[in-house]
Amino acid sequence: MARQTTRKAGGYSLVLFSTLFALAACGGGDDTTASTQPPTTAQPAEAKPLSVTLLHVNDHHSHLDPESVKLNLMTAAGKREAIDVEYGGFARVTSAIQSLASASRNVVKIHAGDAVTGDLYFNLSNGKADAEMMNTVCFDSFTLGNHEFDNTDSGLKTFIDYLHAGNCKTPVLSANAKFAATSALAAGPVKASTVVERDGQKIAIIGLTIADKTKNSSRPDAGTTFANEAVAAQAEINRLRAQGINKIVIASHVGYTGELALAKQLSGVDVIVGADSHSLLGPKATMQPLGLTPEGDYPTRTTDKDGKPVCVVQAWQYSYVVGELKVDFDKNGDVVNCQGTPHVLIGDTFKRGTVAVSDADAAAIRQDIAASGVLRVTTPDAAAAAKLASYKADKDALGKKVVATAPTNLCLRRVPGTKRDATRSTLGDVCNKDADVIAHGGDVQQLVAQAFLERGKAFFNADISIQNGGGVRVDLPAGNVTVGGIYSVLPFKNTLVQLKMTGAEVKATLEDAIASVVANNTGSYPYTGGLRWKVDLNQAAGARLSQLEVKTTSGYVPLDLAKTYSVVTINFLADGQDGYTTMKSVTGARRTEVGLDYAEAFLTYVDGLPGTTKQLNKLPVADYSTQSYIDTP
Repeated sequence: MARQTTRKAGGYSLVLFSTLFALAACGGGDDTTASTQPPTTAQPAEAKPLSVTLLHVNDHHSHLDPESVKLNLMTAAGKREAIDVEYGGFARVTSAIQSLASASRNVVKIHAGDAVTGDLYFNLSNGKADAEMMNTVCFDSFTLGNHEFDNTDSGLKTFIDYLHAGNCKTPVLSANAKFAATSALAAGPVKASTVVERDGQKIAIIGLTIADKTKNSSRPDAGTTFANEAVAAQAEINRLRAQGINKIVIASHVGYTGELALAKQLSGVDVIVGADSHSLLGPKATMQPLGLTPEGDYPTRTTDKDGKPVCVVQAWQYSYVVGELKVDFDKNGDVVNCQGTPHVLIGDTFKRGTVAVSDADAAAIRQDIAASGVLRVTTPDAAAAAKLASYKADKDALGKKVVATAPTNLCLRRVPGTKRDATRSTLGDVCNKDADVIAHGGDVQQLVAQAFLERGKAFFNADISIQNGGGVRVDLPAGNVTVGGIYSVLPFKNTLVQLKMTGAEVKATLEDAIASVVANNTGSYPYTGGLRWKVDLNQAAGARLSQLEVKTTSGYVPLDLAKTYSVVTINFLADGQDGYTTMKSVTGARRTEVGLDYAEAFLTYVDGLPGTTKQLNKLPVADYSTQSYIDTP
């Protein structure tokens, strides 16, 4: 694809930078958040301007295969239509980075973390497939994300060994992670920073791992600690600048909002290459007509504690985007310009459903892509694709692997009763007319909710799980339960989220969902783990649920409306979708993006069932969330 022509508008103007330099003398910021000014040092031996190109990815989460997306593209009829396009896949990442690097000078390649968990490739190889694909790029740095710790420090050490088995030896970074002597990582494979040299000048890259989220929502060893991100970053900036290094990039796994706040707390940072929040950045005017919704500009421009310019970027998720950021430094190591493009990597085959578009439509679509400034038609790198092929074959075989048996049918039903969802099951009357299903709802929905609760307990002591009935898609018939079957039950791209909610908010959320059901949205009907109730749709809105009880170690007790509960749900619902409007108001520190793939959470639950021959049974009726159900006449 042709180089983009819109970058000029994305750069800092010299007038703006001059203004920022003038304001920098005024200082500013909170002196208590991190160490103050970095030490004054002598100029580097060869002080001169430098231009670099940062190529970066983040949060690919073992999504190594391409996926399908609908983009609103201009057809020969002169209007935008939803067209099915292949996008992503790590072999495209490799190809795009190679192509972009060959057209640029002074390239630095950064992966900002969360390489693993989220797809069967990780279940299959514990990160070996991810490491081998990353080594087709040879990143200059890799920051530890929270999910790198999902298999404890020992599991992370195994992944780092895979990463370092090739010739790349990519430096693994986290300035704020500290490991106990008993940790598998105590020997030092994780560094605070690395220094690369381009055109005779040194550029430092500092890694940061999101602290509270990693400790509370992943599985680092008990002795592994995470210091405050700003304090650790400033200490490392000071150390590096004392050595005469004045170009500082932070490869941060802290999240877009956190990274904007981080910049304001630091002195001496130039660029923050971010991760964790899966943020798509770019021009809204260009991206929104395509069906893409950016969270902010690429780059997002802010200033540090002293008013000096800082450029913040992130590259979405799942191998969909390669970020290209061009940064110009003056002879003092200060940023005077930054501009770039979030390249959304797509294929060159266009369909309406399963039918290829006409040649005329394809020609119009290609023109639209070329004019977009962000879509990049990319042929997967052949060598990377070949390396992935053996893992792909194993992944396909894994989908057929039997992980448990179901002694009885696990029926699908969104809403209990006989009025609203009476023919949901594809297994027919054996499920649709089952007395327990009519009384309490879907067996498979209830198991999914229980699985989410168990994963939430493992990661952050969850009290309650909440899942919408419509998010669970198929029955699990009696017989073998396969990995592929698990993913058919939960086929979407949802991830787990932790919410800190009062009992009153939990009840309001469930009432929201029931109100949506009354308005004929059957998919909203709620299922929970660790919580049960009675439903009467004849009551007034807000009073249709009664006798809400939370399961504790001593049995079920009434839901305390004033108490704060740890709730695990999916990002779709946490965003307020499907009628779950109260959840959308749970934001800030009360919401944590756990990031675990929801189907993987169900698979882990099934894998953890007791016994050699695992049996996936219905839950006891006492643990079904709906204890009784009365519909309207």
